[in-house]
Amino acid sequence: MLDHARNLSDLPEAEDGPAEGPSSPVDPTPALDPETARGLLPYLRNSQKLAQPGPAQEARRKVVARVNGFSERHDEWKLAASRWFDGIDLAPDLAEDIGSRRWFRGLGTMIGLGALALAFWPDLTPLEARPAMPQDEEVTSELRSQMILPLALGADSGRRMGPTGQVIPLKNAPERPQIQLMVTLAPGDSFATMLRRAGVAASDIDRAAALVGQTVPLADITPGTQIDVLLGRRPAPGEPRPLDSLAFRARFDLELELTRPGVGETAEDGTPVIPSGPLALKRNIIRVDETPLRVRGTVGSSLYRSMRQAGVPASAVQEYLKALDAQVDMEREVRASDEFDIILAYRRAATGERQAGQLLYAGVDRGGKPRAQLMRWGKDGRFYEASGVGEQRNGLLAPVPGAITSGFGMRRHPILGYRRMHAGMDFKARHGTPIVAASDGRVSAAGRAGGCGIAVRLEHGGGLATRYCHMSRMAVSRGQQVRRGQVIGYVGSTGLSTGPHLHYEMYRGGQAINPASVAFVTRAELTGTELIDFRRQLIRLKEVETGAALKDLEPLPTEVEEPVREIEKIDLAKRTGQPRSL
Repeated sequence: MLDHARNLSDLPEAEDGPAEGPSSPVDPTPALDPETARGLLPYLRNSQKLAQPGPAQEARRKVVARVNGFSERHDEWKLAASRWFDGIDLAPDLAEDIGSRRWFRGLGTMIGLGALALAFWPDLTPLEARPAMPQDEEVTSELRSQMILPLALGADSGRRMGPTGQVIPLKNAPERPQIQLMVTLAPGDSFATMLRRAGVAASDIDRAAALVGQTVPLADITPGTQIDVLLGRRPAPGEPRPLDSLAFRARFDLELELTRPGVGETAEDGTPVIPSGPLALKRNIIRVDETPLRVRGTVGSSLYRSMRQAGVPASAVQEYLKALDAQVDMEREVRASDEFDIILAYRRAATGERQAGQLLYAGVDRGGKPRAQLMRWGKDGRFYEASGVGEQRNGLLAPVPGAITSGFGMRRHPILGYRRMHAGMDFKARHGTPIVAASDGRVSAAGRAGGCGIAVRLEHGGGLATRYCHMSRMAVSRGQQVRRGQVIGYVGSTGLSTGPHLHYEMYRGGQAINPASVAFVTRAELTGTELIDFRRQLIRLKEVETGAALKDLEPLPTEVEEPVREIEKIDLAKRTGQPRSL
């Protein structure tokens, strides 16, 4: 009965309609109608569960059991491993039990994991790719001849094509017969050191220094002077080259040239003559015109900009403003419609060089008449008015740029603690601030002065004197003449002082007076023949034409060089108005 149920369960479900296809052999089992089969199907399925499994079902059951067993064993192994690692406690909290065995075990775990991570760090070595074109010796040599390499690293290409493999190097390359250099005298360098650095032989250096020193002191050669040096052929390998010629501008009006006999000469057959013999000195005197440069123009909205636009050097403009500022109030008394008049010392060389010197005359005109006239006169270079009176200063100059913290009069001394006379005024200033002279004068005392500390006393003439106290150090000495605004010392806190400041005193006839109540003028008057010479010089300067010094000097017949090229001969004929010689 169970076998019969198993066979029925394996049959396909009945379908509506007649079956198509070829006829099948007759099954001995009697056929059931669909209605009866559907009714018996639940009973057959229940009986199938009680029947013995077939071979396919048995194989399927074994596979499922084996898979389920492996999964169970894997879960058991994972659970056991988890319990084992929990028991070992490889990763404890390092913030707890610091220094214990458990803590060190966790530290070892961390270090091991870090080392393992570093061991698997990827390698950043660039991968070599196959070249886009073949690289053999011929291709490499051709590329090298045209590449640009750093010259500082000893490369032989970049300025020209490098040698290829076809070039055969010489065993001994011939040296150049002459080397032409231009060396510069550096600040703090000597004439001999400069030539030694250029590679000149020691004997030639001594000879050149002696010859130049006969004409110009070597110490007077200004730094920055450029010198043309021509070195000859070595007498033997490894020895320094001899000095064939040397030329430089020693002064604005003098050019010196050292030449060895035979330099630049050729024999009858056209071969160059080998220079030989001692060096000889040649002095080339340069004609110089010293006509002063005069510039005039309208003041306009800005005197500085107007003068700079007119071509006056910046240093001359500053000197002009400084000289006139002591005479007139530049902000209030100078109008935009006024004209400035400035005359500078100026030199023109026949070779074309020009050199501007110091300020000679500073003036301001209003309506065609002089408003202010100052001319430099005397060995001290002081400016005087047209009347012969020296510089006029409107009042005293503040010794330091600071506020007044204590005035002149009775006060309670901050250190002694009782009231006493304060014979001056205190200026607030930081330690080391420069102290300048209030006016021209002579240093009558310099040194320590009791409670005044380090002090300097100046005599200004006419019974007037000033004293500067509590200095940190002095910049002048006794008997020295000082000018207005010259640094005489530095702010300090020496003597009876509570902190860095300047105590400034003024005396008239030996008696202390209030410095704030005095405004005096320093004057120097010219008299006699000196006043006459001064006025003559002023007249000569006023007769100088504006811009006359800017014209080129007309060359003398001895200064005109015969041109070599035809185009130069044509230009010379046009300038001189003479027919061109054939």
